[in-house]
Amino acid sequence: MKSLKTVLLSTAVVAGFGILLGGKEALADEVYTVQPGDTLSAISYNFFGTVDAIDQIVKVNDITDKNLIFVGEELILPTDGTTPVAAAPAQTYNEPAPVVEQAPAPVVNNYSSNVSGSEAEAKEWIAFKESSGSYTATNGQYYGRYQLTNTYLNGDYSPENQERVADQYVAQRYGSWVAAQQFWLANGWY
Repeated sequence: MKSLKTVLLSTAVVAGFGILLGGKEALADEVYTVQPGDTLSAISYNFFGTVDAIDQIVKVNDITDKNLIFVGEELILPTDGTTPVAAAPAQTYNEPAPVVEQAPAPVVNNYSSNVSGSEAEAKEWIAFKESSGSYTATNGQYYGRYQLTNTYLNGDYSPENQERVADQYVAQRYGSWVAAQQFWLANGWY
């Protein structure tokens, strides 16, 4: 009986020592499902209180383009202590962090939009919110700089057609790019 107690006590001590040494492994990463309108900067800010975790999220999830995530995609949010963690913010962060990268190759665009001034600013603002300005961004059935459905684009994904269709869509639905921007601000989409 004494030897059984010794074995049990020894096993408990070794297990406790193993937990102490391997305590870092006890933390489990969190899985987050991407929602409509999410960006990596918003996810980083909402979960860690800072946008400094973007590169860590990109690395852990083997993301090739940090400006392109998909609704429904499951992301691993590292909780191993290497990601900066701050107190939870009082409000959510919706503004993407500025990304400094090499400028992409210029896209030839033969369509000339007639918007200028505040209309042009609103149009660029929506393009940045929808796709970070990329003509090749995809999100399910939505494609391009203005994230229009494939049916609107009629199979022509050229920058010229995207610009032309976006101008027509906004003119018909909202009357102006400024009105479309106001709708986006109120609803998170246009």
